[in-house]
Amino acid sequence: MIARMNRIKHAAVWASVASAGWIAGTSSGAADAAAGEPAADWRELEAGALTGHVQLTFPEQFARAGEAYFSPDGAWVIFQAIPAAAAGEAPATVYAMYVARLQRDERGAPTGLTGVMEVSPPGSANTCGFFHPTERGRIIFGSTLTAPASKAPAGYQRGTSTYAWQFPTEMEVVTRMVVQVATGGAQLTEELLLPQGATDPTPLWRRDGYDAECSYSVDGRFIVYTRVDPETLDPDLYVFDTKEGVHTPLVTEGGYDGGPFFSPDGRWICYRSDRAGDDNLQLFVAELEVDEDTGAIRGVARERQLTENGHVNWAPFWHPGGSFLVYTTSEQGHANYEVYAIDARGEAKTPRTKRLTHAPGFDGLPAFDARGEWMMWTSQRGGKRAGEERASSQLWVARVVNAEP
Repeated sequence: MIARMNRIKHAAVWASVASAGWIAGTSSGAADAAAGEPAADWRELEAGALTGHVQLTFPEQFARAGEAYFSPDGAWVIFQAIPAAAAGEAPATVYAMYVARLQRDERGAPTGLTGVMEVSPPGSANTCGFFHPTERGRIIFGSTLTAPASKAPAGYQRGTSTYAWQFPTEMEVVTRMVVQVATGGAQLTEELLLPQGATDPTPLWRRDGYDAECSYSVDGRFIVYTRVDPETLDPDLYVFDTKEGVHTPLVTEGGYDGGPFFSPDGRWICYRSDRAGDDNLQLFVAELEVDEDTGAIRGVARERQLTENGHVNWAPFWHPGGSFLVYTTSEQGHANYEVYAIDARGEAKTPRTKRLTHAPGFDGLPAFDARGEWMMWTSQRGGKRAGEERASSQLWVARVVNAEP
């Protein structure tokens, strides 16, 4: 069971397939060039869906960076990354968590990041950061807090031609503050906490087994997350009621269930699942069973499968309008993951989809800001540096023209 679970998680937690350039194969752009046809410009191909592309992180600072989310007001972003190594040294093998201010021009368009700050303990393994929707400056993320016991590498294993991802049993859902509010005369200003003044991350609960892949409901009362029970080794979805202090199982089908997010109205969740046991991931949404008197989530009322194909479909994220999702898929091949949109509310057996990204290499882990005006995602479109076998994965953002399928 452990071997199979690790094998199928090549896309489960985040970009273990592609974020470091672990995918073998030829990108679609390279294939076009090899055939004697010029590769189309991705800006032109994406113009109907995305425009004003801006690269936010760069290999000079990060060996790879990805899975980024906006703060509710769009002022900050949270992401995980591996810092660039010093000359002659190898980069770290685990991801740290970072927060940064999103710089904007006079028209409000993002131009870059500033004040980048590591918010996870040194040497710890971290994943899936998210901002509290109402408590300004509070974040949650999955963290081992100390160096994980397992030193096995994640990603593409060249010796066995399989993918693997580690699920540290030390991983907990942790929280901390990252923004301080200061009064300057009659005006309030916000600054990232300096490391020496920052609060240490603390677990929201403690128990054996992997707890991570966490996100808040729109009111901040609930946290939906993935748990790997150390006895069953089966990754399932749970919800934590911060008001009542209660954990409730939501999706407990056999096989991996993970990466959940609440819909904007809080009545549904989206997630990915490998319950078919075919080493692919498919997208699901589920309507929640909610106690009308207390507002407590009791479980899942009904579930709908959105994709059913031979591809790896993962990292779903709701558009703020609630009618569709964006997600990552191998539909164009494992050497060229792309971002698609899919209808999430219709009852059609095969929901409408729309391809949003068209660059060679990896594009995935998309997320919208609170108004759906901007989409941020992880991409290898920045190009290779001297000595690199493949371009590193970095953060990009673009204005949404029309993402609806």
